[in-house]
Amino acid sequence: MRLPLAVALFLVPCLAAQSAAELEAVVTTDLGAFRIAFAPDKAPKHVAQFIELSRKGHYDGSGFHRVLANGMIQGGDPLLKDPKTPRNLWGTGGLNLLPAEFSDLKHERGVVSTIGIPGKPDSDGAQFFICLAAQPQFDGKYSAFGRVIAGIEVVEKIAQSPSAADGMAEKPVRILSVAIEKKAPQPFADTPVTELRRKVTLKTTLGTIKLEMEPDWAPNHVRAFLMLASTGWYNGTAFHRISKGFVVQGGMGNTRQDGAGHPSDRWVHPLKGEFRQEVRHVRGIVSMAHGDDPDSATTSFFLMLGDAPYLDGRFSAFARIVEGLDVLDAFEKEEVNEETPKRRLEILEATVE
Repeated sequence: MRLPLAVALFLVPCLAAQSAAELEAVVTTDLGAFRIAFAPDKAPKHVAQFIELSRKGHYDGSGFHRVLANGMIQGGDPLLKDPKTPRNLWGTGGLNLLPAEFSDLKHERGVVSTIGIPGKPDSDGAQFFICLAAQPQFDGKYSAFGRVIAGIEVVEKIAQSPSAADGMAEKPVRILSVAIEKKAPQPFADTPVTELRRKVTLKTTLGTIKLEMEPDWAPNHVRAFLMLASTGWYNGTAFHRISKGFVVQGGMGNTRQDGAGHPSDRWVHPLKGEFRQEVRHVRGIVSMAHGDDPDSATTSFFLMLGDAPYLDGRFSAFARIVEGLDVLDAFEKEEVNEETPKRRLEILEATVE
């Protein structure tokens, strides 16, 4: 059956956007690699151009020529492929290729956006910059088209490279390659709720604890926890809080000793609270921590050392300890400075059965 021309023309960009949304870029540099997920619904032409140029090797051998610690990095100028390019020409190549595509995508930490010619509208090109902090002054003025989903610590390292007063790097950090890959599927994202009742083993500094998931209580928190455990995200993170008679808390990425991110960071996002008043926060229950916003839970969880009914209906309990309650006793005996353990206590390995 032949589709009407109008329908066919409508489907082409839709299919292209769908295809781009299933891809990500792996940017390998002198200082390590990071990954970018695209936002084809916000800037389809910019996404398409970045993918096409990357596949052609356009960025390979270029570099990041502008670096601002805790601010941003800028790169992708093809002129930098030639090491003899004069410093005063850095950042002048690969421009004037595309009209702007402004959107509501904010220039937040990790967001990737496009450089144009200063003072000339619709002069976007192949160069791009990555924000390391919120840059609201760029919103509506530059075309954001993606976000760093893994390896943000590499971007930070690049930003800390030696630079001159004008922000130009003393020596550009080389982009060795930009590869376009198909996104890996998120573990447990589509698993039926009836199949989420799994067991997770936590090997810790003080012994082994086995948890049984309770998807009837908080299915989305169970999905998130299983994803983090199965991909090794929790491995090497620390228990940063012991409140005697109350909780043992851990599961924060910034407690890894090397400070590195993890490829599964791409799937970490705030979870909407799944609160059940009838689920009691008693000894052995596992629940997810959140900040002042009840919908801000991400990775940090706590193990109940005692009963705390005032948490019922306010925090998302999602599992219970079925083996290793004696390990809880060991945690409670640890010396603390206020609520901080005096020695490092880790999740050595988390596995899903």
